[in-house]
Amino acid sequence: MIPLRDTAQSINYPIVNTAIIGLNVLVYLVQLSQGSGLDRFIYTYGLVPARYTIPEVSSYFTIGQQLLAPVSFMFLHGGFFHLLGNMWSLYIFGDNVEDRLGPLRYLIFYLLSGIASGLFHMLSDTHSMVPTIGASGAVAGVMGAYFITHPNSKILTLIPIIFIPWFVEIPAFIFIGIWFAMQLLNAAGGGGGIAWWAHIGGFIFGILFLKVALRMPATGLSNPLKRATTKKRSHRLQVIRPTGPGDDPHLYGTLAITRTEAFQGSHKLVNIPWAFHKRLIRVTVPAGISTGNSLKLKGLGKQMPDGRKGDLYLKIRIRDQRTEPQRTELQKIRR
Repeated sequence: MIPLRDTAQSINYPIVNTAIIGLNVLVYLVQLSQGSGLDRFIYTYGLVPARYTIPEVSSYFTIGQQLLAPVSFMFLHGGFFHLLGNMWSLYIFGDNVEDRLGPLRYLIFYLLSGIASGLFHMLSDTHSMVPTIGASGAVAGVMGAYFITHPNSKILTLIPIIFIPWFVEIPAFIFIGIWFAMQLLNAAGGGGGIAWWAHIGGFIFGILFLKVALRMPATGLSNPLKRATTKKRSHRLQVIRPTGPGDDPHLYGTLAITRTEAFQGSHKLVNIPWAFHKRLIRVTVPAGISTGNSLKLKGLGKQMPDGRKGDLYLKIRIRDQRTEPQRTELQKIRR
């Protein structure tokens, strides 16, 4: 299963998540510049359990290197696709967790999740001489937090069946649940040269530490950062699942927009799943619209037995960008 996008749109630009992704890419470029010294570089800044359990091994490293490795290992990667997989997952899940925690608490959460994943790995193989590298454990912590905060979000997933790509929306709690079950099965098998227990440990830590992180007091920088990073516009493409009670020929849904969009007007692409069909509709939101106003889309309601077609009414809801967690669903169409 390859996740392509989630349907939970964040209110704020994920400045810390984006910075973490950028730092991982930068460190990877530094790795590529090491040439013949790459193995020594990874052994110095990667996480080697034996460095902390075997005195003869630890004597080769300075105290600074020993203290740095439990953090630095999560910014190293074994290859381009290792980096791409971790950063893509972080891109999908990290923005929503940062939105919930705020930038500074999210940074602390991410780093501690990575450190905890490394400790789990060391406890599972205390005398290993093999360096462990990668952001997988920290990303697993982010996925654990997402599992709790956005269980009903949908993950647009690519499932390749032989040569046929199959795109399906999977509820987040099912997608992440399957992912975690696979980590447990692989850890039980004990193969593959992958630190499965780091993934498991990071995920469990992310779930447990989330409540602690939410109770941590926000710093004086939190509110200014949130105001500075608030998105002025919601995602252009939205998924709306309308309802149509009884014999009413009309369908009713809600279109969420920002205050800026309500003031200036906007254009949206609205995906309407109804029965076995999905319709993509271009909707114009006029300037000056208010919460509670409805847009009438003629002929897009139910098909009645007598051949008549009802209308689709989209009720406008203006999000409070300062306090409201974004619940609007979005979906990226691959062309």
